[in-house]
Amino acid sequence: MIKKLFEAPRPVKRFVSLSYDCIAITLALYLAVCLRLGTLIPPFETAELSVLFLTIVVSVLVFIRMGMYRAILRYMSTTAMISIAVSICISGVVLTAMSFFTHSAIPRSVPFIYTLLAFLLIGTPRLLVRSIVLMLNNHSIDFQEPVLIYGAGHTGHQLALALQTGNYKILGFVDDNRRLHGTTITGVKVHHPDSIATLINKYEISKILLALGNTTHSRRAAIIKELEQYSISVQTVPAVSDILSGKTRIEQIRDVDIEDLLGRDAVKANPKLLHACISDKVVMVTGAGGSIGSELCRQIIRQSPKSLILFELNEFSLYSIEKELRQELASLGKSDVQLVALMGSVQREDRMETIMSTFGVQTVYHAAAYKHVPLVEHNIVEGVVNNVFGTWYCAEAAIKAGVESFVLISTDKAVRPTNIMGASKRMAELVLQGLAKRQQKTRFTMVRFGNVLGSSGSVVPLFREQIKGGGPITVTHPDIIRYFMTIPEAAELVIQAGSMGTGGDVFVLDMGDPVKIVDLAKRMIHLSGFEVKDEKNPNGDIEIEYTGLRPGEKLYEELLIGDNVSGTEHSRIMRAEEQYLSWPETALLLAKIDESCHSYKCDVVKELLINAPTGYTSSEQMRDAVWIKKQNSTKLRLI
Repeated sequence: MIKKLFEAPRPVKRFVSLSYDCIAITLALYLAVCLRLGTLIPPFETAELSVLFLTIVVSVLVFIRMGMYRAILRYMSTTAMISIAVSICISGVVLTAMSFFTHSAIPRSVPFIYTLLAFLLIGTPRLLVRSIVLMLNNHSIDFQEPVLIYGAGHTGHQLALALQTGNYKILGFVDDNRRLHGTTITGVKVHHPDSIATLINKYEISKILLALGNTTHSRRAAIIKELEQYSISVQTVPAVSDILSGKTRIEQIRDVDIEDLLGRDAVKANPKLLHACISDKVVMVTGAGGSIGSELCRQIIRQSPKSLILFELNEFSLYSIEKELRQELASLGKSDVQLVALMGSVQREDRMETIMSTFGVQTVYHAAAYKHVPLVEHNIVEGVVNNVFGTWYCAEAAIKAGVESFVLISTDKAVRPTNIMGASKRMAELVLQGLAKRQQKTRFTMVRFGNVLGSSGSVVPLFREQIKGGGPITVTHPDIIRYFMTIPEAAELVIQAGSMGTGGDVFVLDMGDPVKIVDLAKRMIHLSGFEVKDEKNPNGDIEIEYTGLRPGEKLYEELLIGDNVSGTEHSRIMRAEEQYLSWPETALLLAKIDESCHSYKCDVVKELLINAPTGYTSSEQMRDAVWIKKQNSTKLRLI
């Protein structure tokens, strides 16, 4: 019967609540008068009954206005109880006023007694019903996962409240704050971090949920490192900014962010550098739908450009970023920013020049490139044409259109490259350096950085997918290391570096300490609640498999070719002095590469890149699929 009532439609539940409140108000007034006069049969006449009727009517109207019948009991919080208390106090004031105006014989102290009794009769049953509902819900769940919450602050408290009706059973809080140890939150005890091992064994804890609020990445990294030893699944609540913006809810638990593992705290941006090339200007981003390009667009619109031109070859990527940016502009209230989505290839110089001239583009961020090392090794001509000539054509179009600033998104793989992709990006840098010396109208700047977390092809999502599939995790080499940076931090630094360029500058971003990929894999295994399976632990869960270096892949990446580097006004941006060619020398080299690409002589293209001042070295065999097929066909014809 009780369960059927709980499952009844909302209007029925509201009617039951309203009816009960009318009875409770009557009973509270009756008991208040009885207690005051010391009798069970108070002298109620017409005036007193009128007071009761008017008090019920006005009180119910106040209850409705305060939203008491909109609240869902199972989610009733402290705020709801405060609303009930305020409503009942107003009801007490109404009783006092009605007693005065109707000249009833109700004693003046009765409204005070009535208010206390009404709170007990109206508030207590709601708490009781809430407890019963939670108990029924908990019994209806076949399995509740036993968890600990790390963080007993406001975020931890809100998480506990949000998870009360879910599949998690909270068996303890853990916090570094000594003043909280031994206290309880929502009936759950707060423990010292040293108690984690004991709690895991005692309650068979399967997961630890991080509720660390605005804790810095460095502190988060330290906490996560401490938790790795337990080989228990560690997850976290969404970022506070995402919760406040409404993008997500606190109960939407997710995997630990990789930036929390790295422990790098972003340096505060210089607003002057962010605004310099963007605010009230016409800005264009090539490759606007890619990982870096799309994040550049997100940050650009926050700096209030006059117009933002999105240039992208992939139709769906362009559609997606345009849709996202229009929603973002609407939420920011920046209706004056013009957003233009254009499809096309950076290899068409006339198209680029027409766009830049028509819209009066003042700043270009050139992020369009092929970046996947093995794919470019197998598609040499297309990789070189897109990365080298695409950059050249964009740059020439920018000069003809009178663009003020042109920023190339480069890579650490351009430093002493061992693959075609890296060599093509270094060649693109040489093109811009040569153009910078040829003319002074357009300011060319290049920005190098390493791997960005979460980009397409990144190891982190790959590792997560492999762990969910039960392994193995594939790592190319046990000693391979990489630099990592978050996409938002990289894009923000690119914008600031572009503002500091004077012409032909190569800027290098401080990527922090390099990360050993196998160590990253082990940490992700432990934080997923598993153990590494190896010779020392044959009964482990996830094995790490070494597949060997891919064609053109290096054990470690560098950001500088030489040691000639100087600081800038930003602590994480350095200026590198690199070797370059004069424009006539560059133009001659480009002509030779162009001719070889047109005749599909991949071996000649590779040789030209090796002989150019790119620092490119390679002992790899030719991997281009078309070139290999052509060579084999030629040999067969000769036979």
